[in-house]
Amino acid sequence: MMAHKKRFNYFDAFERQADLAAREVKILCDAVDDYPGVDGLKDLVDKAHDIEHEGDVVAHEVFNALAVDFMPPLDRDDIITITKGLDDVIDYLEGTIQRFYMHNVETLPEELKDYAKLLRKSTKALCAALKEFRNFKKSKKIMGLIDDIAGIEEEGDELFFRSMHDLYANSTNPIQVHVGDMLYQRLENAIDACEHVSDIMGTILLKNS
Repeated sequence: MMAHKKRFNYFDAFERQADLAAREVKILCDAVDDYPGVDGLKDLVDKAHDIEHEGDVVAHEVFNALAVDFMPPLDRDDIITITKGLDDVIDYLEGTIQRFYMHNVETLPEELKDYAKLLRKSTKALCAALKEFRNFKKSKKIMGLIDDIAGIEEEGDELFFRSMHDLYANSTNPIQVHVGDMLYQRLENAIDACEHVSDIMGTILLKNS
């Protein structure tokens, strides 16, 4: 008698991606809290890239499983959107850390500490929400976590608005303006991507309520 092939667990994959995003944020926090300078960045850049590669592997596992799955537990488009959204969070974070080195950033803008704090809060809430997500029909916590992520995104919008104004109003160095603009944009995009994933979860809850 042939054994049944074990079904791919999409919820496990989502949790793995969220954990990788949280690990990427940890590297970002380490960099902004105690910036090693360009010469000391190699180790952090390599770690960030390794995590991003792990994220790509998980995303490919999801897409390969979905291609042959006749009855996935969620709508196919929702699975794809969540997977891509989580991958985006990881990519934005890794790309930011890479740009510290690529653009030879000797001193980080102080505001990056505020972005890192928000991303730490957002990815922590996202990890918790995705742990609840596998039992979303019974969970009493998931909507509160989704609301928390939305609130953090609003804080991110306010920080982005304020930090971009201060950058252009107070800096006379065009390179400093260019680098600050780029870094703020990427980190704001990472915060937005966290909320995008939580929005999809909220929509799935409504569709299945």
